[in-house]
Amino acid sequence: QVHLVESGGGLVQAGGSLRLSCAASGRTFRTYPLAWFRQAPGKEREFVAAINRGGGNTDYVDSVKGRFTISRDSAKNTLDLQMNSLKPEDTAVYYCAASSTAIYSATYRTTSTYQYWGQGTQVTVSS
Repeated sequence: QVHLVESGGGLVQAGGSLRLSCAASGRTFRTYPLAWFRQAPGKEREFVAAINRGGGNTDYVDSVKGRFTISRDSAKNTLDLQMNSLKPEDTAVYYCAASSTAIYSATYRTTSTYQYWGQGTQVTVSS
C-alpha cells in the first residue's frame, strides 16, 4: 500500500513560482512510475507530468513544457513539481499519483493507470 500526501500549493501572482512536493509511504514507491495531474473547477482531471521508475525519462503536457519540471528522490520517497512562469490557467487542484502496474510509458498520461492518489493541493494563480 502507498499513501501520498501533497504540499506546497498556494496563491501566487502570474509569472511567479511554486514547488509542489509529494511525500510517500511504502518502500515500493521507488519502483513506481509517478505523475502529477490537475483538476480545475468544472473540468476533468488532466495529465501534467510523469516520470519513470529510474527518473531518467519525463513527459509533460504541451502547455507546461519549459515551465514545469518533475523530479523524484527515491531515497527520500518524494516527488516534486517545480512550477515557474505560472499563468492563471494553471489554477487547479494538483494531485500526485503512483502506479504499481504501469509498464509502458504510453500509458503514463491516463488517469486509470494510477492506483494511488494524494488528496490534492490547491494552486491559485492571480492575474
